[in-house]
Amino acid sequence: MHAIVVNEPGGPEVLQWAEHPDPVLGPGQVLLDVVATAVNRADLLQRRGLYPPPPGASEILGLECSGVIAELGEGVSGWQVGDRVCALLAGGGYAEQVVVQSSQLLPVPEGMDLAVAASLPEVACTVWSNVVMVAGLARGDVLLVHGGGGGIGTHAIQVGKALGATVAVTASAGKLDRCRELGADLAIDYRSEDFVSVVKKQYGGANVVLDNMGAVYLSRNIDVLAPDGTLVVIGMQGGTKGELNLGKLLAKRGSVTATGLRGRPDHGKSGKTAIVAAVREHLWPLIEEAKVQPVVHAELPIAEAAKGHELLDSPETVGKVVLRVRGN
Repeated sequence: MHAIVVNEPGGPEVLQWAEHPDPVLGPGQVLLDVVATAVNRADLLQRRGLYPPPPGASEILGLECSGVIAELGEGVSGWQVGDRVCALLAGGGYAEQVVVQSSQLLPVPEGMDLAVAASLPEVACTVWSNVVMVAGLARGDVLLVHGGGGGIGTHAIQVGKALGATVAVTASAGKLDRCRELGADLAIDYRSEDFVSVVKKQYGGANVVLDNMGAVYLSRNIDVLAPDGTLVVIGMQGGTKGELNLGKLLAKRGSVTATGLRGRPDHGKSGKTAIVAAVREHLWPLIEEAKVQPVVHAELPIAEAAKGHELLDSPETVGKVVLRVRGN
């Protein structure tokens, strides 16, 4: 098969579409003919040599894809050859074929373009597992989302609103209108406004904070938490080490958790199988009813993966960048 290969760490120019050994199908897995994949920030880090895949995962980039089931491994039930699916991956999406645990498959929502569906698994599983399964977002809560214009942010806005929450976001000025169009009740320019004072003045604080910045926002995220609030850190774009004032956290009865999705085990209470099952049961109906919709900024052929990586890093990009591998 062909896949995007990275022979040495570097910039987007190191991404090359070349021949690669075929994936090997194992028990409990399915083989997919990949139609499309999507670019995630983890891909950019891995390309630079900063985020190696978990043990046993494919070294090929790509944490999600859509496609058609080509073959079933031993013991797989509930799926058929020819089914149109999208999948959560630990790696391997930037290729013509990929193997994935059958428990990490999701059916493509009725009427959705197969390539567009490639943009859903990573954001859907990330947002649902953190905002709902970890932080327990409920109707009437205030959800603060940092990076509201990104793939996760645009999805989190819609999920929050669909669940009856009030949603505040931080983003650059050029993305605020789009965040409002997606349902954000409060859109804050992180360069010119202090999100702590704005959110506290408007709502008294946030019950749940979804943070992609890490250390640089740690102190202010604690300040903006409402009593009994939860801060969930899912990224470290602003650094890995910060000072945590336990006194402030204790006074609010607050909690801080940091989670990743890629390295989770397949099974167990917090494993990928449980997350995908919860997404299929609770979130997929909202997508099928168009209450939560994919936000795709651009679709490119897989051979232009380098341009896709540049787009994800662009301040103008809102939502996801999809890489098409083959026609539907």
